[in-house]
Amino acid sequence: MSNDIRPMGLRDLEVALGWARDEGWNPGLDDAPAFHAADPDGFLMGFVGGVPVSCISVVKYDDHFAFLGLYIVRPPYRGRGLGKAIWDAGIASAGERTIGLDGVPAQQGNYRASGFALAHRSARWGGRLRGGLTPPPHVRPLTEADGQAVLAYDSAHFPASRSTFLTQWLGRSATRQTGGFFDHSDRLRGYGSIRRCTEGWKIGPLFADTPEIADALVASLATHAAGDRVFIDVPEPNTAARALAERLGFTPAFETARMYRGPAPVLPLDHIFGITTLELG
Repeated sequence: MSNDIRPMGLRDLEVALGWARDEGWNPGLDDAPAFHAADPDGFLMGFVGGVPVSCISVVKYDDHFAFLGLYIVRPPYRGRGLGKAIWDAGIASAGERTIGLDGVPAQQGNYRASGFALAHRSARWGGRLRGGLTPPPHVRPLTEADGQAVLAYDSAHFPASRSTFLTQWLGRSATRQTGGFFDHSDRLRGYGSIRRCTEGWKIGPLFADTPEIADALVASLATHAAGDRVFIDVPEPNTAARALAERLGFTPAFETARMYRGPAPVLPLDHIFGITTLELG
């Protein structure tokens, strides 16, 4: 079976995110531009007879770290080796970089066979908020002037600098909003983003110095959901993040496994209350 694998354009990526929606992964309504900006060469699609049938993303943030996601083969084409072909192409594209991924537990054995090791589990929590939330006065939307502070703060919570991605991801629109917690000296001590998805809204990232700051950020961000369902992907080692989700009245929906191929980065998981996105880390 002839299988042509080539980089995705932005329109191809929209198709792949439609497949993710069909799989129940609940992508954001406008994820594609930010995803593509992170690494325009990091998205591969497989074609059979000119028909798109498979995809994978291996976004290379720098010379040391990449993140794998969007690994999908369309159901009618499974069991024909097409998934293995695009997987191998994606892994090869990362070179010697450490690769991270967030995968469902059922696939852990396959990922281990490809050299990935478990770092920690995460769970998607979601629900409608209990009661109303009053946005605290020390949280405000992020502006372009906050760019350097946000990038520095983000770099302390993510394995690589991702300025190009964040410029797009933190853009404010009808489907996407941001919040930053600034202390009395105007120092950034936490930030987050919320975006409209196929179903409800997702918060991510949610990085904060303390659980109280995370609470304040959620109180601000969740007002944009206007009573709709809100979801957040919580790293299991952060017990304060789980407690926050429970206080909000959320329940766990499904579990993922954060795994790395190569040296695993050391991250302050007690400050990571919500993963940015399961597709790009």
